[in-house]
Amino acid sequence: MSVIVLNQNTKRESGRKVQLGNVQAAKTIADIIRTCLGPRAMLKIQVKHPAAKSMIEISRTQDEEVGDGTTSVIILAGEFMSVAEPFLEQQMHPTQIIAAYRLAMDDMIDILKQQISRHHHCHHHHHHHPDYRQHHKHHHDQLILLNQWGDLACNIALDAVKTVALDRGDRKEIDIKSYAKVEKVPGGEIEDSKVLTGVMINKDVTHGRMKRRIENPRIMLLDCNLEYKKGESQTSLELSSDTDFSRVLQLEEEFIKKMCDEVIALKPDLVITEKGISDLAQHFLMKANITAIRRVRKTDNNRIARACGATIVNRTEELKEEDIGTGAGLFEVNKFGDEYFTFITECKNPKACTILLRGASKDVLNEVERNLQDAMNVARNVIVDPRLVPGGGACEMALAHALTEKAKLVAGVQQWPYKAVAKGLEVIPRTLIQNCGANTIRTITALRTSGGGWTVIQRRIDGQTAMLLLRIDDIVSGTKKATGAEGSESGGAPTTD
Repeated sequence: MSVIVLNQNTKRESGRKVQLGNVQAAKTIADIIRTCLGPRAMLKIQVKHPAAKSMIEISRTQDEEVGDGTTSVIILAGEFMSVAEPFLEQQMHPTQIIAAYRLAMDDMIDILKQQISRHHHCHHHHHHHPDYRQHHKHHHDQLILLNQWGDLACNIALDAVKTVALDRGDRKEIDIKSYAKVEKVPGGEIEDSKVLTGVMINKDVTHGRMKRRIENPRIMLLDCNLEYKKGESQTSLELSSDTDFSRVLQLEEEFIKKMCDEVIALKPDLVITEKGISDLAQHFLMKANITAIRRVRKTDNNRIARACGATIVNRTEELKEEDIGTGAGLFEVNKFGDEYFTFITECKNPKACTILLRGASKDVLNEVERNLQDAMNVARNVIVDPRLVPGGGACEMALAHALTEKAKLVAGVQQWPYKAVAKGLEVIPRTLIQNCGANTIRTITALRTSGGGWTVIQRRIDGQTAMLLLRIDDIVSGTKKATGAEGSESGGAPTTD
């Protein structure tokens, strides 16, 4: 028996009331979000109800896992909740409903994998495949600004994703967030944007006389200070004779010299540290003809490590030859505007990259960056799980059709919630139809009768609502989320909010 102690003015509700309340909350959120499906509309809302909060969470998860389909997830979840409402009112036990939903979900994933999705072969030269590019580009069609840069954005996204992809034997690991960094540098033309075969950081060398260009540099990455470190707690020195003070300074110098000698022993050309480098250390390094860069972000350091094959070392005493990165072909410092940027490029096998975006203004750059993120997500999903499904609600409609057929074989009470899921799926095509102002009932009925088949569905909706988003072939990624359908999010019917 567990005892829960509650605050005195806490309201506590239980049983049916809560369940219906949760349904209500989920429905409300879905209704608010609903008008955003299709083109990108942004709405910010503040949410207090716990059930509604978890709706927002699934959307966030969706964004991180798949990178798209955030609106559809909320709409679907809201719809699945609302079709469950009548069963709760008829006193059906939630466990029964959940069991039926789970069954439906497994079936949906199977149907998607076996019947609806088309396998898309991604070979290493896949990005030259016109069809692949196209569908990437369509993903971008709604970006008015990027129309002419569509191809550029695709190529950049593909290059970046292919660069950071790691084969871990049984699975591919593609970590865009950590290893494909977008650096925005105002100025220049958008066409100057490119994926560097390596890393760029917004830093200059620490000392004016250090070399700003080195070919085939030996790179050493540190995560420690190259300066005298005072004790952690307050250190107090008692000096008794006048020579003591200079002895203290001499010890500090010797300490720094020892650290620098340990660094110099490995003959690096470039030392990069996340911490500070004192003037004295700079002097020693400069005399040894070593370029030093200090206070680099940890994330940047990790990227450099992956790009040039170095290991980040935490203490100079432990430096070994194999910690040195020799994978980079060129180190140089360039000036854009009035800032200096360090480039470590021409890497032999970079597993990290920097995407350099140029453009006239901050706004242009931000816009390009947002779209690039989407494009990279698309590229990643296709490489990890190369399947495509038709977009614009076609895939949801086909699923609904298949589930309605399957429902007849479900035994017992669970048949009703199972059927309800099928009905719930129709919310996506229905919403798309509403958002572009066609006759919902007529179109949905027409779709139901046409049942299945790639072309039929596409032609039907297309004919009636030419504005609809069917010019896109969207992506379904095999990520198991509580909704079987991903995507159908990008494209361009004007909504009226």
